[in-house]
Amino acid sequence: MKTIIKFELLFAAALAALVLGSGSGSVNIPPLQVVQILLHRLFGISLAPQIPETYLSLVMDIRLPRVLLAFLVGGAMAANGAVIQSVLKNPLASPYGVGVSAGAGLGVALVMVCGVSASFVLPIVGLVFGLVTVVLVLGISFRIDRGFSNITVVLTGMVISLFLNAVMTFLATLSPQTAQRISLWQLGSFSSKPWDYVAIFAGLSVLCLLVFCFFCRELDLMTFGEEQAMALGVNLKKTKWILLTIMAVWTGTAVSFVGIIGFVDLIAPHIVRKILGASHRAALPANFLFGGAFMVLCDLVARTVASPREIPIGSVTALIGAPFFVYVYFVGRKGENQC
Repeated sequence: MKTIIKFELLFAAALAALVLGSGSGSVNIPPLQVVQILLHRLFGISLAPQIPETYLSLVMDIRLPRVLLAFLVGGAMAANGAVIQSVLKNPLASPYGVGVSAGAGLGVALVMVCGVSASFVLPIVGLVFGLVTVVLVLGISFRIDRGFSNITVVLTGMVISLFLNAVMTFLATLSPQTAQRISLWQLGSFSSKPWDYVAIFAGLSVLCLLVFCFFCRELDLMTFGEEQAMALGVNLKKTKWILLTIMAVWTGTAVSFVGIIGFVDLIAPHIVRKILGASHRAALPANFLFGGAFMVLCDLVARTVASPREIPIGSVTALIGAPFFVYVYFVGRKGENQC
């Protein structure tokens, strides 16, 4: 099957997930009516008489911001996962593994403990702490290993992540009144997110994805190994710094908005590589579409399977992602060893 057809199918699946997510919930709205509501708001097309006005408010003010933010965050995680796996040449690498998620999480925990309520503070603090964490990890890695090897970066990131998570737990213990809020936030949620979050994160996502796509050639070469990339003219240190910094900004903002959500950044790149191959020119936008659709469906499960209660989205992605990742990774390796 041609790549363009695969992209069209993936794009159609992403649109279907968005429509399904916008129409499903305590009150189910048929997909055709969801589409009519969206066309009415975007292009002024008259609503069919059988569509209640309450449906318009339910879709546009409550469900659509949540669904779009879930799509953008899922896409961001998948794209970041694809980039960091190529940069570090490690199929288990993720933004969480190099400390970005833990750093951004610590920043948000500090905001909660201090009682700051302004909504614009969270993305700023999450971004700054995530970025500082990456700089710290890369700085320590460079001091330990002047060659800036991938193994050193991964191990340093793991140590920093464990330390920051311990600090976060310590903060929660010192502040019992915010401990439950911090614990729930760590599992992630898209509930009650305003349109402002969607607009900010959409603009950031476009910018970060374009920067990643600009480095497609370097990412393709780094996938084959550092020595080969350097031989073909890639400045490894500079490229790693740029890509990991962009990843930190994108991931840190996502974590500050919705909490720490795992496994999407591990699973999506493996599936997309199976579908479209290793070329990042195709894989990066495909990861964004796949990760976004996957996150929307996970969020749909989170808010409907135990209705009226809501399951933390991080629990859903872990329940789906962990067994699937074990199957894809370990069974795949077993098959390779038998060949």
